[in-house]
Amino acid sequence: MVVPPAKDFIDIMLSKTQRKTPTVVHKGYKISRIRAFYTRKVKYTQQNFHDRLSQIIQDFPKLDDVHPFYADLMNVLYDKDHYKLALGQLNTARHLVDNVAKDYVRLLKYGDSLYRCKQLKKAALGRMATIMKRQASNLTYLEQVRQHLSRLPTIDPYSRTIIICGFPNVGKSSFINKITRADVEVQPYAFTTKSLYVGHTDYKYLRWQVIDTPGILDHPLEERNVIEMQAITALAHLRACVLYFMDISEQCGHSLEEQVKLFESIKPLFTNKPLILAINKIDIVTLEDMPPERQAIITKLQEDKQVPVMFMSTVQETGVMEVKTEACERLLSYRVDQKMRTKKVDNILNRLHVAMPAPRDEKVRAPCIPAQALARLEQNAAKAERKRKLEKEIEEEMGDDYTLDLKKNYEEIPEDERYDVIPEFLEGRNIADYIDADIFEKLEELEREEGLRESGGVYAVPDMSMDETLKEIREMAKQIRGKRFELRDEKRLTARKNKPIIPRNKQPKVRDRSVNKLVETMEGLGVDMSGNENANFTKSVVDLRRATVAVNSKPTPTAHTKAPLLDKESSAVVKKTGKPLKRAPSRDTLGIKDLAIRKKAQIMARRDIAKKVTRTGLKGEADRFIGTKMPKHLYSGKRGTGKTDRR
Repeated sequence: MVVPPAKDFIDIMLSKTQRKTPTVVHKGYKISRIRAFYTRKVKYTQQNFHDRLSQIIQDFPKLDDVHPFYADLMNVLYDKDHYKLALGQLNTARHLVDNVAKDYVRLLKYGDSLYRCKQLKKAALGRMATIMKRQASNLTYLEQVRQHLSRLPTIDPYSRTIIICGFPNVGKSSFINKITRADVEVQPYAFTTKSLYVGHTDYKYLRWQVIDTPGILDHPLEERNVIEMQAITALAHLRACVLYFMDISEQCGHSLEEQVKLFESIKPLFTNKPLILAINKIDIVTLEDMPPERQAIITKLQEDKQVPVMFMSTVQETGVMEVKTEACERLLSYRVDQKMRTKKVDNILNRLHVAMPAPRDEKVRAPCIPAQALARLEQNAAKAERKRKLEKEIEEEMGDDYTLDLKKNYEEIPEDERYDVIPEFLEGRNIADYIDADIFEKLEELEREEGLRESGGVYAVPDMSMDETLKEIREMAKQIRGKRFELRDEKRLTARKNKPIIPRNKQPKVRDRSVNKLVETMEGLGVDMSGNENANFTKSVVDLRRATVAVNSKPTPTAHTKAPLLDKESSAVVKKTGKPLKRAPSRDTLGIKDLAIRKKAQIMARRDIAKKVTRTGLKGEADRFIGTKMPKHLYSGKRGTGKTDRR
């Protein structure tokens, strides 16, 4: 669980108290209710502090309960005294918080007013917060320990383990990368590996863990740093097979004498453990190429029959698997031997008895096998010889020379034709198209059907020519469709114009459509419009002040002279007097010379109006509005002492 800093710790606890407990109390409540209100807050805060601190203390491992390897490793990495001291101080802080809550709950029982109970609650929470502020350094340290612990590899002290140790830069990480699925960084300088790395490998259907340790230098134990002490801890506490690596080429920066000296100095750590001496980098220098005095050092190491000396090269992978196999075999035999020495094995052996019959005389008693059984065995053997071998058995016999041959079992094909190449295309034609034996009969039948279709006129092109009447009808329909589209587009454009609505007492807009245009259009479409001078659609009416006045209501002229038709604007008259209506010119046309200047003025006016609307139109009548910033029912009356906080 994450260990928060002191400030965040306090904020979490107090905000939780604020969210999970009641927040409203009034002066008019009974004093017992007020005391219970604040007592609940103090107790709830104390319980939160107690639970969180208890969880932190319990989540961290206790050094006395874990395996000695982990206990020593934590001592090396984090300093056991500092670790125990930090957890102990958190435990003390937990008890202090409990005592503070206990004291103030007792005082709250005697609170005689809301103000005094509130001050006691405030003091209790403040003292708890002060106690936690003093634990800031401990909380920060424990969070760093937790993060580092989460990054440590998982090492099982009781599993089958191989430990790799030696001077820095002798090839330990390269070896673990070769035999396991680990990916440890390999660089040509010392102390590339600064902590323990774990890889896993399989041998004899068992899982093995291989531990790569940091390099060790040859100096006293007290002078070794944290990096080296991790390797010493693993060597001291884990029951494992130890591989001590040496660099025969001395490219690691240490001579053979220094490497042998380190081997002898840490040899007490190898007590009661299988040990193998692995000499690496024989791809650079072999034993035969070395001077005699160097060879004598290696020969002296080989004299010890208890410690096998094995040569290998991680670059060429020479001897790598042999070293791994030898280490696993020695560790398996060592573990079996250790189990044989325990008392549990004696208890099991006491229950077992293996009977060994002794001859009672010199007479030979051969096994008796019935004749029928022998005959059956001979028949099975003969049948096994006649049985065809499986491809898997042939593959195992031939090894790398085996190639899969499926055509040898094509018994229906003659043997000299089995391995012929079957073409897919021949002379540009697909062979699969000609496999059907009846293809020519089917082709003839298909051609016969096509001939019948052609003679029956299935594929004949129909006559698409048109007479004069049909052409005229289509031309007129085309004109009607075009006019309909024009009217539709004109309606859309007229609806989009952003113009003000005309009041009811004003003259509506003069329409572009007139009787003359209607007559011309219909005559253009071929309709005879003569004799329609007195028709209803030729009459024009003007609506002024909700009254309808007929235009051209005077007696019509003679039939030889045709009276000119007036549009609505020019033919408008005043209802009372009957005189023609004269309108004042609109204000936006006064003082303007031509149409271009008029359009420019309209654009400028539109922009000014838009600016004004943008500036003043930020708040509308639908927006929320608080007329009184300080309502009287909330702020009237004299406020008593300590009532600034409404809770």
